[in-house]
Amino acid sequence: MTTDNHLCVFLRVPRIGRVKTRLARDIGAVAAWSFYRSQLARTIRVLDRDRRWQLWLAATPESAVADCRLLGGRAVIGQGEGDLGMRMARVIDALPPGPAVIVGADTPALEPRHVAAAFKALGRADAVFGPAADGGYWLVGLRRRPRAPRIFDGVRWSTPHALAGTLANLGGRPHVFLETLEDVDDGAAYERWRRRRL
Repeated sequence: MTTDNHLCVFLRVPRIGRVKTRLARDIGAVAAWSFYRSQLARTIRVLDRDRRWQLWLAATPESAVADCRLLGGRAVIGQGEGDLGMRMARVIDALPPGPAVIVGADTPALEPRHVAAAFKALGRADAVFGPAADGGYWLVGLRRRPRAPRIFDGVRWSTPHALAGTLANLGGRPHVFLETLEDVDDGAAYERWRRRRL
């Protein structure tokens, strides 16, 4: 089955001391790396099964993109340089035509139904967001017709203002919010995730 829907998992190549640095300050670098690596594998496994979208993996750092064996031999595209917004804009612009959705690999509750809801929302809105409890977002999607709006410029990433800043850049265009989920960025979120698994 072919589809014009493009889902991109935004990831950092899982290396100890290079991933989930805020989380690592609370639980240690090895535990943060282990969490991230397992969540990345789970995210790819769960989302790759669905044929309603084409799955893409966009990795950083650029120097590690060629080392595909870290991602189970899958091909990956590079995010390029710059802050998170610059990298997301670059990847969205590089994907083939059609609606594009980006998710991270640190939202344990993420399921295919969330992604399907995002693409459905893009049938009637220019943008879709999955708000995170910390003021950011675990999903962002753009219809990209006729082209993608520049919604990531000047956003204060890793702050409670990330979603608000992105919405301000959207300039009142139609958008949809999905349910609020928690991405695991610090020790408190990690403990809540651990308790839910028991």
